[in-house]
Amino acid sequence: MFDLDIPWLLRNIPYIWELTQNHLVLSFVPLGIGLLLALPIGILGAYWNPLKPLIQVLSSTFFAIPSLAFFIFLLPFTGLNPLTAILPLGIYAGSLLVRNVVEGIQGTSDAVRQAATAMGYRKFRRLLTIELPNALPIILGGLRVTSVSTISMASVASVLGISSLGDLFIDGAQRFFATPILVGIVLTLLLAAISDLLLVVLQRTLTPWAAGAKR
Repeated sequence: MFDLDIPWLLRNIPYIWELTQNHLVLSFVPLGIGLLLALPIGILGAYWNPLKPLIQVLSSTFFAIPSLAFFIFLLPFTGLNPLTAILPLGIYAGSLLVRNVVEGIQGTSDAVRQAATAMGYRKFRRLLTIELPNALPIILGGLRVTSVSTISMASVASVLGISSLGDLFIDGAQRFFATPILVGIVLTLLLAAISDLLLVVLQRTLTPWAAGAKR
């Protein structure tokens, strides 16, 4: 059993809060970037079937790149700052989300599309008012998985000296001191749980019909 050093914890609350704020930036800015990347690419893949296999291959390939290697590759271009972690994490997030966008849009039934076309809906209007709303449950479901993954990977940035909750893991490992490691683990899990809960609330708010369909 590890003993939690309460005096150390109380002394370092401002430091831990600062790391948590940095971690939030490194987690949620990439999520926004990933969504901005995934939406247009996913829409293209959904409308142009020959592009779909290429999107699937590229998304798997990008996500297979080790995050630390990606960070190091960007260092000469972006320098030692949060952008060095944010850009790769944004690409990882987009790689995870793009398949959900494609599958969500293609999940709209042909009968619904034909009905919309018969009512005078052009493709762009149909996309905005029918297909994207229909795809929201799948996209938001993918966003939940992606948020947890991004929150976890953001800790790796500390290896390069980019401040995050990963600093606590490095500090604890270097000093054979368990308390910072435990605090880092608990806070990372807490951020992931809160993020997932907020996205569940958002999903139920934006797609009330999906919850009704499950019942």
